[in-house]
Amino acid sequence: MMADTTQADVESVQEPEKLLTPSEVAAIFRVDPKTVTRWAKVGKLSSIRTLGGHRRFREAEVRALLAEAQEQRHSA
Repeated sequence: MMADTTQADVESVQEPEKLLTPSEVAAIFRVDPKTVTRWAKVGKLSSIRTLGGHRRFREAEVRALLAEAQEQRHSA
């Protein structure tokens, strides 16, 4: 017999985090995709490697970096 699914059970299931390609990140920051790859190499932005060796970036981290960059630009 299967257990009843409650609303709390449904809410506790997390959606997978959205991952962005270097091109998508580059479009957000208006830079070249190679710049995004350089940022990953120097640790400015962390990346995940796919099985094929391609980089993917967490959307939440990208948005946080964008907000930080915009804050610095407005305070300068």
